[in-house]
Amino acid sequence: MTVQAEERRALGVACGAHALHDGYTDLIYVMLPIWQNEFGLSLAVLGLMKTVFSGTLASLQIPAGVVAERWGAPIVLAIGTALVGLGYCLAGVSSGVATLVAALFVGGLGASTQHPLASALVARAFAGPRSLKALGTYNFAGDIGKMTVPAAASLLFVLLPWREVLVLLGGIGVLGAVIIRVLIPRFAAKMAPRKSETGAECGSRLSQFGFPLLLSAGVIDSATRSAFLTFLPFVLTAKGASLPTVGLALTLVFAGGAAGKLVCAFIGAHIGAVATVWLTEAVTALGIAATVPLSLEGVLGLLPLIGVALNGTSSVLYGSVPELVPPARRQRAFGIFYTGTIGAGAVSPALYGSLGDALGVPATLFVVAAVVLLTLPITLALRPALSAARAS
Repeated sequence: MTVQAEERRALGVACGAHALHDGYTDLIYVMLPIWQNEFGLSLAVLGLMKTVFSGTLASLQIPAGVVAERWGAPIVLAIGTALVGLGYCLAGVSSGVATLVAALFVGGLGASTQHPLASALVARAFAGPRSLKALGTYNFAGDIGKMTVPAAASLLFVLLPWREVLVLLGGIGVLGAVIIRVLIPRFAAKMAPRKSETGAECGSRLSQFGFPLLLSAGVIDSATRSAFLTFLPFVLTAKGASLPTVGLALTLVFAGGAAGKLVCAFIGAHIGAVATVWLTEAVTALGIAATVPLSLEGVLGLLPLIGVALNGTSSVLYGSVPELVPPARRQRAFGIFYTGTIGAGAVSPALYGSLGDALGVPATLFVVAAVVLLTLPITLALRPALSAARAS
């Protein structure tokens, strides 16, 4: 098989896995009202159920990378995909809350494998600026899954009971696991650490200042994105927006964000990661601040651009991980990176929410806009590390 063919297979497998896993993750939002009616659950219990899935996914990404170093990425990614599918199958036949929670834990366990392993697979297949473009495409595929899987479930609910829909969608995950195992490129089985890159040598490379700086920028960027999306409905409501208008506004942000993940990765491949982050974060800060004084119509017109910048930065930051980490440790590094950024996105609404109670929503948004600018000196300090990595 030619190198180009293996590259296409690697990107295809990674994009398919990302779309499927992210689609399963967001499918929970569709299911929560159904489960509430079916089992008579409180909002607190529903929130706990979502936390079981997301918390398991976030906390086990680093162990997933470690396990893949021992067993190989193909088998771990395939097993993870099968577990997500089986989790939804189990949810479809659940008879009570305990079974449902167990199903969500199984699903989160399987979903924890996707980000570190599929990202490392793409980074292994593509090098240099092509890696940034490929990882941007991979990130974009996740947004496609977030839109299509919940939408497909909503359409199927018209024809079938919710239990049958979940079993059907879960079965697709099991089938996807088989496809991943068959199609994943041969080199993926050799992504475990080489003898010369184990132990202290490889650990010291991972702990160099470049990767922690990149992680810091990713944490701030993710925290900003989550905080802005939390406060945006309140800003719009204060300007007289109705609930349908708020829904439209979020759709505009998400659509811009999906495009931004792809577009900004290609921009980064041409002008460099640091310049792109400066561009996107400056637009993010100015856009967030502008939502306070602008009229409702003005904010709606600005939201797609904010979405592009808000999500586009993530593709550039994720895409820079392979430049700072040796190949044998990228699975673990991606696990650390995704754990840090997802964790920051989960914690920031509570932190900024407390600030919002004290200062009010408009003042807090100005703080959010100011904090995101901290990524600028961080990425500037990162430039020597990126330059050294490219020269080596």
